[in-house]
Amino acid sequence: MIKPLLIEISVEELPAIPFLKELPNIEKKWSDILDANNLLCEFNFYYTPRRLVFWHREFKVAQDDSIVEMLGAPLTIAYKDDEPTGAALGFAKKCGVDISELSSIDKGRGEVLYYKKEQKGIEAKNLLGSMVNEFVSKLEFGKTMRWGSLNKNFIRPIRGLTIMLGDEIVDAQLFDVVSCANSFAHRMVSYDRFDFDFAGDYFCKLDKNGVILYQDERRKIILEQMEKLQKENNFSIEIDKELLEEIVAITEYPTALVGQFDEEFLELPTEVIVNSMKEHQRYFAVYKDGKITNKFIVVSNAYTTDFSEIIAGNEKVLRPRLADGMFFWNNDLKNGLQNEGLKKITFIEGLGSVYEKCERECKIALTLADVFGVEDKELLTKSVMMAKSDLLTDMVYEFTELQGLMGYYYAKKAGENEDLCIALKEQYLPNKEDGEVPSTLFSSIVALSNKLDTLMGLFSVGMIPTGSRDPFALRRAAAGIVKICITHNLNLDLNSIMVKLQKEYNNIDIEKINEFFNDRLFKIFKEVNPSVIKSVLSSGEKDILKISQKIEALNPIVNSSDFKEIATTFKRVANIIKDIDVTSEISIDKKLFEDEEEKELYKAYSDVVSKSYPTYDEELEALFSLKTKLDNFFDNVLVNHEDEKLKNNRKNIIGLVYQAFRKIADIKEITI
Repeated sequence: MIKPLLIEISVEELPAIPFLKELPNIEKKWSDILDANNLLCEFNFYYTPRRLVFWHREFKVAQDDSIVEMLGAPLTIAYKDDEPTGAALGFAKKCGVDISELSSIDKGRGEVLYYKKEQKGIEAKNLLGSMVNEFVSKLEFGKTMRWGSLNKNFIRPIRGLTIMLGDEIVDAQLFDVVSCANSFAHRMVSYDRFDFDFAGDYFCKLDKNGVILYQDERRKIILEQMEKLQKENNFSIEIDKELLEEIVAITEYPTALVGQFDEEFLELPTEVIVNSMKEHQRYFAVYKDGKITNKFIVVSNAYTTDFSEIIAGNEKVLRPRLADGMFFWNNDLKNGLQNEGLKKITFIEGLGSVYEKCERECKIALTLADVFGVEDKELLTKSVMMAKSDLLTDMVYEFTELQGLMGYYYAKKAGENEDLCIALKEQYLPNKEDGEVPSTLFSSIVALSNKLDTLMGLFSVGMIPTGSRDPFALRRAAAGIVKICITHNLNLDLNSIMVKLQKEYNNIDIEKINEFFNDRLFKIFKEVNPSVIKSVLSSGEKDILKISQKIEALNPIVNSSDFKEIATTFKRVANIIKDIDVTSEISIDKKLFEDEEEKELYKAYSDVVSKSYPTYDEELEALFSLKTKLDNFFDNVLVNHEDEKLKNNRKNIIGLVYQAFRKIADIKEITI
């Protein structure tokens, strides 16, 4: 039998950020509990800041009946002289029946005691209370709190519980709150709870009481209102997706409104204005003709028709935020960028001050300048030494996420070189997985220097990421280095750079950092066959750009439908050369050629390796074209000839082919 099931957990306002972090896991956690209780079915999950709701249109009122089979001791142990032993009596007791009701069965290892019974499914109403309690206990929001006299913790106090199966309220408690058929209206509609008789009544009365339960509908309403405001006011709204989801999570009846602030604050950098509005007030920035305006969008949660006081209140709250920003801006401009104060800021215990970090970054930058042919080393040195100066400014102290960016604005106001200004702004890029990279070679060197010093420094003092923990974002730094090299086609042999600079770091294990970088490649190229990455790394290549190019060239070939046939041939190549040192020079004596097939293979090989190829794709295509000659060789030439010279010479031909491949990838590592 099937009935609808409604579950509502009412809470005081949920904080949006921790809730949104846990949101991707919520449906899975409830689904797992349903599955564990043999009640798995389709459901919908809805939320507002004051309630978590599960809606099941069709829910089994009881678990399915099942057949339980129980196996006991072998008959040779269960009975002695036709009398039941303790093993048999114990099994009967375990099954809850008289021994006469037991039978036997042969499961392939002889006769054993056997009992089969039909187990009645437990009624859902007897399970749902404990299931909801288990679900709530599994939610992970970070910080929790206690209230009243309870000794249990949750993110916010629980104020209501409804578990309604059909039109029946299930007897259950959650944090001492008893399940009942009532819920909360919007605060501006009523502080009293409203009653409902069945699920359809619940949804209908929520709507009448100022609560839009469906998060997708709230999101749609906000976007539609914003679209309307854009058309009416001839401006554009910057719709920050993260901020939008936060607004959806903190509203039950959203209304998008236009507010404005004094034009004098437009003197501030756009990012300062946006940051002040977004981080502190949850406002959306408004632009016209590509420039920020003195307007903003606030999404109200009020259930009213007169929003004048709400708009005025939000304008009043924003003004002191922007006034603080203006004070910081003017004060920082007056003081200018200075780096002496960085000597008093510790970077990491064991790695000195931030100033000393800048000095190490300078040495890395100058080394990279030699590698990439950057001539203005004086400007590069100045850029690196100024890069962290904005950490000392009032603005960055207040808005830490603006570090680097404020350095750019202050340097620009001071009339510094444009390359220096851009380098300051882009020194932390890319700062997320799909983030932008520095726009120029000059700023790329500054960014690479920052990331390399952080990696080498932290590894040298033993602060290496373990498991999921990576407090200093070293994995992101490594991925950023790879992305910069790929985007700007920079040939960077990371190992040789670290060897040159290792004297700057005590107790540094370069091999560990190399392993760390190699591990990151499997994450960066997560859509690539892992054996392709392993085969390229096994070739001994250290240049980051070349590694990525080789992976990108080899992977489509390995994924092709005909590679299985190709692989068979080249696996034979790998097997034949197992006892050859392919890292040393391999010589061939053409006078020892007897068969036409070995002559043809050697000629084809010589033709392939004598040419230069603009891309690894073309080189691999040429190398794999040797397959036909190799197959003919294997089919018609006796490699393990009794004549030792002939045998070695023939193996060496295969060894040369393998060596040619190994310059790109070690083919024996590829698996499909």
